[in-house]
Amino acid sequence: MPPSCCGYLSQYTHHHLVAFLLTFFSYVFLHASRKTFSNVKVSISAQWTPSPRNGSAPALLPSETWEKNRLFADEQQATLFLGALDSIFLFSYAVGLYLSGVIGDRVNLRYVLCFGLCGSAAVNFVFGTLTEWLHIYNVYLYCSLWVLNGLLQSTVWPCVVAVMANWFGKTGRGFLFGLWSACASVGNIFGAFLASSVLKYGYEYAFLVTSVVQFAGGIVLFFGLLTSPHEVDLCVSGLSSDCPTGLSPVDTETHRPLMSDEEAEEDAYEPHYRSVRRQDEPGQESPKAVGFFQAFWLPGVLPYSLAYACLKLVNYSFFFWLPFYLSNNYGWKEVEADRLAMWYDVGGIIGGTVQGLVTDIMGKRSPVLALSLTLAMASLVGYSHSPDDKTANAVLLAITGFLIGGPSNMISSAISADLGRQDAIRGSREALATVTGIVDGTGSIGAAGGQYLVSLIESKLGWIAVFYFFVVMTGGSILFISPLIATEVRAMWRERQMRHHQL
Repeated sequence: MPPSCCGYLSQYTHHHLVAFLLTFFSYVFLHASRKTFSNVKVSISAQWTPSPRNGSAPALLPSETWEKNRLFADEQQATLFLGALDSIFLFSYAVGLYLSGVIGDRVNLRYVLCFGLCGSAAVNFVFGTLTEWLHIYNVYLYCSLWVLNGLLQSTVWPCVVAVMANWFGKTGRGFLFGLWSACASVGNIFGAFLASSVLKYGYEYAFLVTSVVQFAGGIVLFFGLLTSPHEVDLCVSGLSSDCPTGLSPVDTETHRPLMSDEEAEEDAYEPHYRSVRRQDEPGQESPKAVGFFQAFWLPGVLPYSLAYACLKLVNYSFFFWLPFYLSNNYGWKEVEADRLAMWYDVGGIIGGTVQGLVTDIMGKRSPVLALSLTLAMASLVGYSHSPDDKTANAVLLAITGFLIGGPSNMISSAISADLGRQDAIRGSREALATVTGIVDGTGSIGAAGGQYLVSLIESKLGWIAVFYFFVVMTGGSILFISPLIATEVRAMWRERQMRHHQL
């Protein structure tokens, strides 16, 4: 049972709050720019399709005059290419996650985060704004930019999870990480709001606004983030000259490390402390980071990675295609569809926080995930038959987001942190970013393949078949973690029996 709320929160300092907020909003801005692409697909599809054939203007001749600056002959081809771009982004994102996780455990996390945020903002500006301003429409250019964007964005998630795990220990991790992992859903809402606010001026301005906000966020993070409690001690003691917050040197004996958990967790920070300290103390031995393949075969990493591949496919299909689906299936305006899609993210925010708290109270994570995903299968079937009513659709979306987005947030944050700090690697703890990159990277591979499948299934069989495909994938995620569920349920039963005998 977790400690009382007041006593639990009293252990944290303003440094913990700053780390929480900076990592939270850095991913909010990243997801806002990522959400922009899904929110303006209808406008992009119309722009990439010749006017005589997209239904917005009467047929005019010669057709070559109208098609010379356009990419596709009809909207169906444009839709398939948009799905291909989603897959290209996610495949490059997945490859980048495997690499950036390893880099994050070996390079200053603040540098990696700033590089990823600012670089991705620049690429989004070129992709959506500069090409439209200069009237450059080229398939190969779009594909190349989206590959680069995926690689740059992949640097952020493993690093922010590692920073959060450095600052916040195991106690209450489910609730804290469940609340913090709402950053992706908040970013989706924020991105949808920004995009819909300026979409009337042209989709290029949606990319412009979100890119500027993301770039500014990267600059603020560079000058404000301390990546672990030990950096505070090094800064205030004058042992490190690389202190972004400008802390002044003071007597080191009056500043003990700002640990956030019990003594059993304290040794988790020591390798990172040594990695920072060795820059100023040449005689110190560098800690050995866990290798990629060693991290891949840690207990629980492979099952959760495969489960997340199925789950992220479903979650990101909603992310990429929900506004497009609402606009095309119900005939609602693009701005209305963008704002209605926010309810899925609202459900995900509540789901991640509530389910994280429940897992803290139970002391087990997989049974809660299994129950939520089982109910999610029913909610997907229900949503596929949603009536043509905005209120009913919003309610069903929020329920579906609660049941799918909640487990997705838990696996990518709290569970990844658990896996990167488990007893199997005690004494060699620099595995947080690597494990997070493996879990999220494997999930992104599943999501990447799924995006093209969604566009293909929809074009051949319709949206109902797409939703039943989601049901199958959700069931697959339960299947992959079923051994872990059985193990934790047996452990809960044994604990209950022991308490019964003690009474």
